Amino acid sequence: MKLATRMNGRRDGELVVVSQDLDRAVPVPEIAPTLQAALDDWSALAPQLEAVYADLNAGRVDGTEPFDQSACASPLPRAYHWADGSAYVNHVELVRRARGAEMPPSFWEDPLMYQGGSDDFLGPQEPIDCLSDEWGLDFEGEIAVVTDDVPMGVSAERAGDHIRLLMLVNDVSLRGLIPNELAKGFGFYQSKPATAFSPVAVTPDELGPHWEGHKVHLPLLSTYNGEAFGCPNAGEDMTFDFARLVAHAARTRRLGAGTIIGSGTVSNKQGTEYGTSIAEGGVGYSCIAEVRMIETIRDGKPATPFMTFGDRIRIEMRDENNNNIFGTIDQQVVKAAAGVPRQR
Repeated sequence: MKLATRMNGRRDGELVVVSQDLDRAVPVPEIAPTLQAALDDWSALAPQLEAVYADLNAGRVDGTEPFDQSACASPLPRAYHWADGSAYVNHVELVRRARGAEMPPSFWEDPLMYQGGSDDFLGPQEPIDCLSDEWGLDFEGEIAVVTDDVPMGVSAERAGDHIRLLMLVNDVSLRGLIPNELAKGFGFYQSKPATAFSPVAVTPDELGPHWEGHKVHLPLLSTYNGEAFGCPNAGEDMTFDFARLVAHAARTRRLGAGTIIGSGTVSNKQGTEYGTSIAEGGVGYSCIAEVRMIETIRDGKPATPFMTFGDRIRIEMRDENNNNIFGTIDQQVVKAAAGVPRQR
């Protein structure tokens, strides 16, 4: 099943069911006005939504409309809980090695995770608005899961049963602000502005055999300023699967329905010890920071700049038949005006 949230002037938009080919959509207010409402009563409402989805794909639904990705908010325009992990330890190892820091062995056994801001997600094709392009603006291509209610202390063996939906992520980072924040010993805040998610959230069964072991075994495609930047396989080099990440988040607290858990930057080692660019015959990267880290390790200093005003990033995932599964995150960096309320 594929679900999206269409912007309609309200904070939480309206829930629509989207056809498998992303061609048509239909609102379902009689079932659930928003995606959060559907997740709050998933066991009762999901079968009704699945029935609409089946009829939509069979051409049996009246009142459908063309599906316009640019009219979408993130599937959850705001969420009660957004936590991002770092399941691809290759990414963590690169960042630490570039600054001369050893990586504790525990990082291979215990996931890293931080809780991000979830009150104001960007739509998948809304601009990345930033006050300054001198803060080290970077994109991060990721995958995320959305859960139902998860009990505290759930085991990793059972945590996967609570995964209801998957999405793609652009977890925007301000790399230049991170070192000072981490030096305070209190984690990210200003260095993690609004995150964007794919136009469509899909149930795991939509991925067929590509959803195995609570991992997505397909390439995550990043296109930066019109050039292929990365196509690492999200199922490879993923040290902690999504069930493990959900269990980690729920170790000491319950997770409410609609909790989003991110994978962290998708990263492969393919080609060399650190990974290789597409231009050099590798699978590339899902963020600029990894390129800069490799340049630092190899050349003593980075050469690739971070994003600046006007730059554009596209993130998507396609199956073996080139079908776009989640729709496309397509964002351009624009200069924001301080003190101006957000307009939708």
